[in-house]
Amino acid sequence: MKHGVYTRFMAIIRPIRQPEPAPAAMHDHAIDNLRYIRQTMERAGSFTAVSGVGGVLMGCTAVAAALVAARRPDVFSRLSVWLAEAVLALAIGIAAAARKARRAGLPLLSGPGRKFLEGFAPPLAAGALLTVALARAGNAAAIPGLWLVLYGVAVVTGGAASVRIVPVMGLCFLALGALALFAPADRGNLLLGTGFGGLHILFGIMIAVKYGG
Repeated sequence: MKHGVYTRFMAIIRPIRQPEPAPAAMHDHAIDNLRYIRQTMERAGSFTAVSGVGGVLMGCTAVAAALVAARRPDVFSRLSVWLAEAVLALAIGIAAAARKARRAGLPLLSGPGRKFLEGFAPPLAAGALLTVALARAGNAAAIPGLWLVLYGVAVVTGGAASVRIVPVMGLCFLALGALALFAPADRGNLLLGTGFGGLHILFGIMIAVKYGG
């Protein structure tokens, strides 16, 4: 009888502390936390893939374009040289930004990268449309100023998602473009070379030194 009571008493004993489930691996927690921090920084941070080295290269090709265009006999042939330079500079800028983003281990079109593109692209698209309209109207003399002004607007609006020096560069392009709009027509090529050549080289060096390439 006593043995049966003892057996039943032991059967209803439960441990005071329930066994805890096996903790998740620390590695998994660390990966999840790092992923969350990285995504948060991408959304809230600055677009730092603007390449100073790329800017210097773009400036050098622009100086070369200005020298070639200076030998052309008329405005439209000079502008054709600058259109070819624009395509080349765009390719250099994209390649240099992609290289810098890859070195930093971040996707080029991260959160700040998308914001930069959203601010940068519309003024350039407007510039392309207005260039066609001015060329059809025979007012090619206004095109250099237009390009400098709208490129400056693109850099300012896109640069709002980047480091502080980028919008400053955009403001310099705006000021130079305003000067070009009211300058004599034969100064257009010189001012284009000063802006797309000189300003790109100057600010490219500063970005490369201060922001790592």
